[in-house]
Amino acid sequence: MSRFLFHRKRFLLVLLCLVFSGCAVYAGLTFDQLYGKPAPQPRLANALSPQAQYYLTEVKPLLENRCVVCHACYDAPCQLKLSSAEGIDRGANKTKVYEGTRLLAANTTRMFIDAQTTEQWRNMGFNAVLNEREQSPEANTQAGVMARLLQLKQSHPLPDQTVLDHDKWDFSLDRDQQCPTIEEMGQYEQNYPEWGMPYGLPQISDAENTTLMNWLSAGAHIASVPAPDAVTLADVDKWETFLNGDSLKQQLVSRYIYEHLFVSHLYFDDQSYDDKHKPVFFNLVRSRTAPGTPIDIIGTRRPYDDPGVKRVYYRFQQVRETIVDKTHMPYALNNAKMSRYNALFYAPTYTVSALPGYAPELAANPMEAFRQLPVNSRYRFMIDNAQNTIMGFIKGPVCRGQLALNVINDRFWVFFVDPAMADTPSVDAFYQTQAHNLRLPAEHESNTLPIHNWINYAKQQGRFLRAKNAFMNDTFKHGEHLTTDLIWDGNGVNPHASLTVFRHFDSATVTKGLVGTQPKTAWVIDYSLLERIHYLLVAGFDVYGNFGHQLITRMYMDFLRMEGESNFLSLLPADVRRQELADWYQGANQHLSDFLQGDINAFDQPTGVKYTTADPKRELLDRLKTKLAPVTPHRYDFREAPLSAQAITALSEIDRLHGQRATLLPELTFIMVEPTNKTLEPQLFTLARNSAHKNISSLFDEESNRVFANDDVTLVRGLLGSYPGAFWRVKESELPLLAIQAKHLESEKDYRALLDKFGVRRTEPNFWAFSDELNAINQHDQPIEAGLLDYNRIENR
Repeated sequence: MSRFLFHRKRFLLVLLCLVFSGCAVYAGLTFDQLYGKPAPQPRLANALSPQAQYYLTEVKPLLENRCVVCHACYDAPCQLKLSSAEGIDRGANKTKVYEGTRLLAANTTRMFIDAQTTEQWRNMGFNAVLNEREQSPEANTQAGVMARLLQLKQSHPLPDQTVLDHDKWDFSLDRDQQCPTIEEMGQYEQNYPEWGMPYGLPQISDAENTTLMNWLSAGAHIASVPAPDAVTLADVDKWETFLNGDSLKQQLVSRYIYEHLFVSHLYFDDQSYDDKHKPVFFNLVRSRTAPGTPIDIIGTRRPYDDPGVKRVYYRFQQVRETIVDKTHMPYALNNAKMSRYNALFYAPTYTVSALPGYAPELAANPMEAFRQLPVNSRYRFMIDNAQNTIMGFIKGPVCRGQLALNVINDRFWVFFVDPAMADTPSVDAFYQTQAHNLRLPAEHESNTLPIHNWINYAKQQGRFLRAKNAFMNDTFKHGEHLTTDLIWDGNGVNPHASLTVFRHFDSATVTKGLVGTQPKTAWVIDYSLLERIHYLLVAGFDVYGNFGHQLITRMYMDFLRMEGESNFLSLLPADVRRQELADWYQGANQHLSDFLQGDINAFDQPTGVKYTTADPKRELLDRLKTKLAPVTPHRYDFREAPLSAQAITALSEIDRLHGQRATLLPELTFIMVEPTNKTLEPQLFTLARNSAHKNISSLFDEESNRVFANDDVTLVRGLLGSYPGAFWRVKESELPLLAIQAKHLESEKDYRALLDKFGVRRTEPNFWAFSDELNAINQHDQPIEAGLLDYNRIENR
């Protein structure tokens, strides 16, 4: 009888749960009565156990290829980062990281930094997505958010629609995120029956669903990444020894290296890698503990914040998260790199008399904090791996950010001042006299009042530029040395000597080499500019900062962009400089116009370049391209793909799309071409849309500055960017037809017709098979650089 009453009670409670599921409090009580009070569970399985092996070999690959593609980094919906075992157990949080209107800085919620246990994450407001009550098959599948969302998708697959109903489906990045707790799942299922996971994408296969549900039913045991092998650990020991010397010079040099590499994924390239044998990646972190002991990470907001300990140790912490493209910046370490560091920082004769402190006004200004290190050494360190340095402000502390990225054009080329030209005592002395004018907004930390501080920084930048122009007017008197010799040629071997930056609205990409046709603008970067960009947008930027911090960071970057552009313009004749500025800043407000014509454009020495054509800018870019040709990589040249001449011609036609035809396209289109030669694997291409602007000085109304008639595209070989907006799949023999259809795009209806023929939409039944093939090819082609793509921006068209 007691057994009968128990089951009857459970049945009634389940019934009541269904009836009253809209009441979170009552539902919570019901779950507690059914399955007990929630508490974090010991899920981490022994590395050699069957549960761990099942997770690593069967479950983890599924989670990566079906879930991590939307749930990684700060822009993961509901902060649910499924890219690590620890992130899965951490769960979700209703608070958005990207909140551009907050008045006060938010608490940081960085994986592996701000909390070390699931219980600590619970105390920080994270809700479980796995069942944390009674560990039974029933409870694990009924009291777990992940299990319920998977079941919801299986019972309510995507509707049979080519394009999902825009009134029911919101794919905007700032959409209202529901983030239901288990107590709220009943109401969520009633309100949004079609919003199971994966959201807005086809359901996973029955076999995949069975694998995940079996894992969840059995208690969702997880395993962390395997430890590195003995060879890799020996490399770690060698580099930790190198970075933790006791002398003041060693400590200062290591601090400098750390503050520039803390967002990179370090690896040792003394082994060969392919898509099956991947390198082990590490983050360089500050620890309270010395090498040879467990890492005790110092989790400050910024890499130069006061560590609160007498001695800092720089340690290699293994990356435990899935490698995703949007945060992946691989940086190779080897014996040659160590020798290079020695040559840069230890071979020169100089003295470090005292270590700089960590007060914000000092630590946020690298010109002051590291003034004891030779300027030439610092500059060469950064441009040796210039792509990584510039990529830091593209991928580093953020995954997306229109407020930060609408400060740059959609595509531009980057060159660097030859360090040999700047390696003089007078240059060092000039930077020392200007240190007070090179302060950066991060000295105010993460809570900033933007307007008052922006006025002060504008005046400061004006003083610096006037001093710099006076220095340059003397140095380059009568155009002496003001030639293309000023531009670094990579010493004839370094492919980082030129870069192309692509902006994709609120994300961006940096590539080595001069990709695409000549751009509207170009930058020439010297040491002080490169250092300030890094400390403004990487070391000093806080994605959790308040509105003022983020706004003033963006406003200050205006100054730095214009400085880089002005450096490039100085190589042009004086009258052309003014013409180009007028073209680049059409419709700029009076304050900006005064700044351009005054502080930033006061350099009046003639160029030393002898021009022979009526188009000096084109001629200059041609000369620089020829100068850098020996070190310019051709990885992205679509003409080098192993396809027929007819196919390459068709791709060239697509590469020339402009105006309305380009505007209709998404930011990034990934194209898979199936070669006629079946012995070749499918070839991947990216079609990047370049949005044209009158100027890019507008903070909030970017649309008003758009010049749609000047939009164009750049077609490259391989995948470029992290966030595809659309996928096309086409047979090599059909490329001419695709080109014809693309050239006749006039309306949204035309674009949809093109997708009907060649697109792989988010509603395509074979979407996941296509996704797996695309990622596999990318991993095979680029085993070190490739990471999983992000599907949050796939359009619904």
